[in-house]
Amino acid sequence: MTTTKASLRLLAIAAAFATAVPQAGAAASDSNAKPSVVIVHGAFADGSDWSKVIPLLQAKGIKVTAVQNPLTSLADDVAATRRAIAAQPGKVVLVGHSWGGTVITEAGQHDKVGSLVYVAAFAPDAGKSTAETGEGYPAAPGIKRFVTDAEGFLSLPEAAMREDFAQDVPAAQAAVMSATQGPIQAKAFADKVSNAAWTTKPSWFIVASRDRMIDPGLLRAMAKKINARTTELPASHVPQQSRARDVAKVILDAVAATK
Repeated sequence: MTTTKASLRLLAIAAAFATAVPQAGAAASDSNAKPSVVIVHGAFADGSDWSKVIPLLQAKGIKVTAVQNPLTSLADDVAATRRAIAAQPGKVVLVGHSWGGTVITEAGQHDKVGSLVYVAAFAPDAGKSTAETGEGYPAAPGIKRFVTDAEGFLSLPEAAMREDFAQDVPAAQAAVMSATQGPIQAKAFADKVSNAAWTTKPSWFIVASRDRMIDPGLLRAMAKKINARTTELPASHVPQQSRARDVAKVILDAVAATK
C-alpha cells in the first residue's frame, strides 16, 4: 500500500510539471512584452556578482534573470544562457561580464535578443577563442595568479580576488566574492565562437579603466571593433560591484533602445 501511494504521488507531481510546461511556453511567446534583461556572469563568479545591479533594474520594472553558468565549456554556458533567453516573455537585452562576453557573443544570435551589453568583457570575432582575443596585449596582473586543480579548473586565491579582481570594493565584500566564485575549466578559454552576435545586434560596452584581469587597452580595442556605445568607468574588473548605478544606467539605456 505504501509503495502504491508513493507511486501515485510521483505521478501527480509529474502531471503537475507536464501541465506547467505549456503555460511557460505560452508566456515566452508574448512578443509584445517589455524587454527583459538576462545577465551572464564571468569566470570566478556566479549570479550573485550582480546583486547590486539587479535591484536597480527591478526598481524600474525590468524583469531580470541571472544565468548560473556551469563554467565547464563555452557550449555548456551558451546552452544555459539560451535556456534563460527562451524563457523570457519578449525581447531580451543580453548582458555579459568578462568571460560572459564570449558567451553572449555566441548566444546572442537567438532571435529574442535585441541588444548586447559587454561589461569589462571579451567580445571575440567569429572563429576566435577568448584566449586568441587577447593576443598582442599585455597579460593583466590577475591572470598570473590563477590556481589550477587536478581536473583543470581555474580559481583565484582570496588575495588575488582582493587585489586584482575587485580591488575597489571593501575587503569583507571581496572575501564573500572569493567564497562564492565559480571556478572555470581552463580549456573553455580555447573554445572558439562560431558566430559573433555583435555583427548584427547593437552593442553597449563598459570599459573598466583600472581592470587588472583584462588589459584596459584590449577592452577599448574590442569596444571600438564592435562599434559599441562605450562608457569608460574608473573601476576594477567588477564595475557591477563598485559602480552599480553607472552599470545599471548603461543597461537601462540598452533596454530603452530595444524594440
